[in-house]
Amino acid sequence: MLAIGLVLNTLGIGLFCWAIFTLAVYALPLFVSLSIGMIAFQSGAGLIGALLLGTAGGALTLVLGQVAFAVTRSSALQIAIATAFAVPAAVAGYHVVFAVSQIGVPSPAWREVFACLGAVCIGVTSWTRLMVLAKTRSFEPGGVLENPS
Repeated sequence: MLAIGLVLNTLGIGLFCWAIFTLAVYALPLFVSLSIGMIAFQSGAGLIGALLLGTAGGALTLVLGQVAFAVTRSSALQIAIATAFAVPAAVAGYHVVFAVSQIGVPSPAWREVFACLGAVCIGVTSWTRLMVLAKTRSFEPGGVLENPS
C-alpha cells in the first residue's frame, strides 16, 4: 500500500509540473480573457455574454500573438512579442512555485529562492515555445527575380 501511494504521489507531482509548464504559454491570453470577461460582466453583458467575450478575447490574443511572432521579420519585434508572453508566464510561475514551496520548505529565504528559480524556468519555457514558431528564412532578396532570357 505504501509503494502504491509513493508511485501515485510521484505521478501526481509529475503531472502537476507538466501542467504548469504546458499552461505557462497561455498566461497572457488568460489574463486578457479574464479582464475582458470581468469588464463585460460589469457592464451588463450577463454571465453567458461575459464568458463568450472573454473566451473570444483570449483566443484572439493567443492567435494574433503567435501569427505576429511568426510573420514578423524584425528581431526586435519578435523579442518584444516573446517578452509580452514570457513575463506574465514568469510571474505566474513565481506564484505557483512560491505557493507549492510553502508546503515543504520552512525557510522563507529558500522559498524565495525556489520561487525565483521557478519563475526563470517557466519564463524561459514560455519564451522557447514561442521561438519555435520562428522559421529560419533564406537570405534571398524578396520580390526581385531575374529573367534568364
